[in-house]
Amino acid sequence: MLRQRLNDALKSAMLGRDTRTVSTVRLILAALKDRDIAARPRGVSDGIGDDEILQMLQSMVKQRRESIALYEQGGRLELAQQEAEEIAIIERFLPTQLSPEEMAAAVAEVIAAVGAAGLKDMGRVMAALKEQYAGRMDFTKASAVVKQKLN
Repeated sequence: MLRQRLNDALKSAMLGRDTRTVSTVRLILAALKDRDIAARPRGVSDGIGDDEILQMLQSMVKQRRESIALYEQGGRLELAQQEAEEIAIIERFLPTQLSPEEMAAAVAEVIAAVGAAGLKDMGRVMAALKEQYAGRMDFTKASAVVKQKLN
């Protein structure tokens, strides 16, 4: 379904002559094709699933946020603006992110469900969070919340 949304977005951007969206969606589709090819040895012949696509999109957003910080340090504000525009386009395909309050509640719920007692259980908690909230949670921030609650 997400794959179809990406292709539809490319077509409509091309018809609307939205060059930034066209180039960004083409980047996404190229990365998706690379992931599909890399998944073939694992026996995935019809392409990766939506959950992996969401992870890929989140990593693309993360990369661009890091680039923005570097561009701003280097005084390249036009490149930082371009990266910000690409983030906005990529985020169209991501589900809405959980608020900090919702994230804290989800972490507490998963900790209780897993029966985590200390930091040694952090890996199990993070695995359960990634399984349940793929694409809806920033796992870097969630990791800090999990660590705080398990201490």
